[in-house]
Amino acid sequence: MKVDDLILQLQDIISEAKSMPFSGGKVMVSSEEVYDILDQIQDAMPAEVRQAKNIVADRKQIIAEANRESESIIRAAEERKKVMLNQNELVREAQAKAKEIVDDAKQKSAEIRKAANVYVDSIMKRTEEGIATQLDAIKKTRSSILNSQKQKPQN
Repeated sequence: MKVDDLILQLQDIISEAKSMPFSGGKVMVSSEEVYDILDQIQDAMPAEVRQAKNIVADRKQIIAEANRESESIIRAAEERKKVMLNQNELVREAQAKAKEIVDDAKQKSAEIRKAANVYVDSIMKRTEEGIATQLDAIKKTRSSILNSQKQKPQN
């Protein structure tokens, strides 16, 4: 029987007991019956106390396990956060490097284009000068031919 039930039995015995006149509310109960219930309470108490201690120990164990699990989850989340931050940093570094490479390529392309234009202009200038020289030579030759025809009598 449970301690609570035994205590209720004691209360019933006291409430059903006959009151003593002029005793100021004192009642008469069977000491044998009261001692029997008290013995049962003493027998039941250690079992219930053990059960309560087990419940408290289980509660502590459950709380400790929950704390360990929550710490593990927090550590995992912090590690994940570090990984993500590192990945973001790597992405930023890669983007910066890519921008640097593109900017460098654009600069080199502009320099090559400028050098190509200077080279083409140089070739065209030499060609123009060569053509001008040949044109002068052609003009002189033509003029010479015309002069020689004017000086020779025609047959």
